Amino acid sequence: MTLATVADWKVGTAIDRRRLSPILEIFRLTSEPGSRFPDYVPGQYIALRRDRCRLTKRAIGADGKERYVPDLNESGQPKIGPVTHSYSIASAPWETSEHGCLEFYVVLERDEHGTVGRLSGSFFDMGRGDDSVSYVNRITGNFTLQHRTNGFGSVLMVGTGTGVAPFVSMIKQLHYDARQGRLPPVHYTLLHTNRTYEELAYHQELLDIEESGAFDFCYVASVSRPSARNRSDPRLGSGRANNLLRHIFGMPLKEEDDLHAVHAARGDDSRARDALARTVTPALPSQISREELLRRCDPSRTVVLTCGNPASMDDIKHVADTHRMGFEKEDW
Repeated sequence: MTLATVADWKVGTAIDRRRLSPILEIFRLTSEPGSRFPDYVPGQYIALRRDRCRLTKRAIGADGKERYVPDLNESGQPKIGPVTHSYSIASAPWETSEHGCLEFYVVLERDEHGTVGRLSGSFFDMGRGDDSVSYVNRITGNFTLQHRTNGFGSVLMVGTGTGVAPFVSMIKQLHYDARQGRLPPVHYTLLHTNRTYEELAYHQELLDIEESGAFDFCYVASVSRPSARNRSDPRLGSGRANNLLRHIFGMPLKEEDDLHAVHAARGDDSRARDALARTVTPALPSQISREELLRRCDPSRTVVLTCGNPASMDDIKHVADTHRMGFEKEDW
């Protein structure tokens, strides 16, 4: 590591940690004492590091498939070391300027074998005497409204899980700018989905921004595991984000398309049928109609921005391509 690279790293402190569920958390990061975070634009990201992470190593299983397993020392204990990963910033630039913090929305990652993500696991261990988080003193990325939406009159954002973070930053900054008299001449619509109501981070704040009417913003929230509480909430829809988008544009469910593809190939349809049987039927919040959303998101003037689950983003691209809409995704 060069001296210049060393100089790029600073050490902040995680504060205001809010646990939304056993696997989802929001925290704020203060800058290193005597310094300030670089200026940034909504949609950008920064590299974070924790120095005491449980390390993993690449291994090939008996089935010949690659996986990552805990990297153990001679005593059979997990090796500990630094891990770095980039995270989208959920705070708006005006908030960072005013409060001196960056905000992050993180998930406790696990692979199919239950191995906890190295850095995300360390984030969820914070509060046990070490809340320090290192960061590269650079904020970068071009998943911004300026780079991805120029020339479009309507922007449709689709955020799944923690993928809503860059859109939260964008919407909060747009709201702030509108209150200062800088009114954007664009329709903004956000489809925001998570598993449960409790995991819909920023839900009330986004509802409040929509209610304010400061700029042309429509917020559509849904959960993929609806409960009785969810079904009685007129401001909450149901279904995964990609299927909700399909519903708006009059397309069949992704799982229905998958089943038809299996039938066309004359393959075993048992898994596809099971997937379809488990799929939650998409439904919009009762206070907004499909017709209204179609008017807002006229394909001839709309670009779709998405961030989140890779499989969902691929299907969202399919919807956008089918209707000849612009499409952009956050893909590092």
